[in-house]
Amino acid sequence: MTGSAAGILLFALWALLFSEQATRVINAILAQISRGFGWFYFLSVLIFLLFVIGVAMSRFGDIRLGPDDARPEFPLWSWAAMLFAAGIGIDLLFFSVSEPLFHFLMPLDQTPGTVEAARHAMELTFLHWGLSGWGVYTLVGMSLAFFCYRRGLPLTIRSALYPIFGRHINGIAGHTVDIAAVLGTVFGIATSLGIGIIQLNFGLNYMFGLPEGLVVQTSLALLIVFFSAVSAVTGVGRGIRRLSEFNMVLALLLVLFVLVSGKTIFLLNVMVTNIGDYLSDFLQLSTDTYAFDRPVDWLNAWTVFFWAWWIAWGPFVGLFLARISRGRTVREFVAGTLILPLCFMMVWMSVIGNSAIDLAMTGEAGSDFAAQAIDHPGSSIYLFLESLPWAGVTTFVVSILAIVFFVTSGDSGSLVLSNLTVQHPRIEGNGLRDRSRQPDPASWLRIFWAVVIGVLTLSLLLADGMSTLQGAVVVMGLPFAIVLYLMMIALFKSLKQEVRHE
Repeated sequence: MTGSAAGILLFALWALLFSEQATRVINAILAQISRGFGWFYFLSVLIFLLFVIGVAMSRFGDIRLGPDDARPEFPLWSWAAMLFAAGIGIDLLFFSVSEPLFHFLMPLDQTPGTVEAARHAMELTFLHWGLSGWGVYTLVGMSLAFFCYRRGLPLTIRSALYPIFGRHINGIAGHTVDIAAVLGTVFGIATSLGIGIIQLNFGLNYMFGLPEGLVVQTSLALLIVFFSAVSAVTGVGRGIRRLSEFNMVLALLLVLFVLVSGKTIFLLNVMVTNIGDYLSDFLQLSTDTYAFDRPVDWLNAWTVFFWAWWIAWGPFVGLFLARISRGRTVREFVAGTLILPLCFMMVWMSVIGNSAIDLAMTGEAGSDFAAQAIDHPGSSIYLFLESLPWAGVTTFVVSILAIVFFVTSGDSGSLVLSNLTVQHPRIEGNGLRDRSRQPDPASWLRIFWAVVIGVLTLSLLLADGMSTLQGAVVVMGLPFAIVLYLMMIALFKSLKQEVRHE
């Protein structure tokens, strides 16, 4: 824990005291990564997805993540709600309007504002939020759940590498992997919370006239830290689970309201079209690196950024998925973590994204809305809701969604960080004591990490360092992609041993 805390403190001080230098260095590294390793991100994300699908469809799919007599700890509804809240919740509010509009009005290969641009905009949105990214989460979660619940190793990233490094994983290699996972988790959550706080500040200004500025944002950050700590202490079965279920219901009601109050038949028709476009063009979209006329800035802002972002978030979401998935078979785990979030994402993005695109095509008022949504993506969901009935009610609902998403991200993040930094016994080999019922770390440790996340978010808001932190998360995606390949090899090796043993 000491090394992780020191790394977070040093980076935060650098970003606070030398913000211009930090931004310049991070952006330079980002540019080099995009130019030299863009192809690597495209290929890796596709390989990880194909691997987890292949494992689920093979004889390995019947292996249970736990003892043979284990059964799922959480029912399907609760499990799906926690997948949704931890994996993509707050970001859907931020990108569901702004991303489709950006690709629609500023496409790479189509004429702006056309039907072709609209269809391709939704294809790209589905690509960035669909199967590919969840393949990363699934790989990490399946590996950690297998080695923890099936092999009795601690629930930490280094355990998944034991078949390759053996007892050496207790040394520098294991410490390095876990520290990198902690840094990526803290920076990633702090970035999302910072972006979301700015978005929520706009909503509170719209509803209650609260000023947009650091005073309100600081108050929001402190409240989120408090409630995240309370929820983390109550544990997964009560705090995180119930908040996730509440937000899932609220999100479903909101998207149904947009569907019913908008152009319902059009939205249903275009949803079917979007799904067909995405599935039929998936392989081409997943491998199109724009090699002949490479739009570096566009890739840095979108596809390469998203692939690096999903990989950097892999330790956080993957470990949380493992924590809530004891007792499911490998096939159930893969099918659930790929299909359930995908179905919700397609409905959410298609209904809200196409409604926003349709609004942008309705004369001068629509053009003004689109321009504001692209220039200020944090306010885009609120600007969109102004075009629908009951704007005051829906704006309030979105604000509640945002707050609860903040809390679920903070409390699940503090739980994951506690697991990564708690003192585990040395890993001496397979067959340790059964950890299928491994208790969560101490409450004080979960509170500590909730506070760290809040303090880092607040300090970078004060220093206007969110873009620097966001860039740091993307940079960390590159080395962790190597870890994912090692994790994939180790898991395949252990699954083969498991089948031979049976």
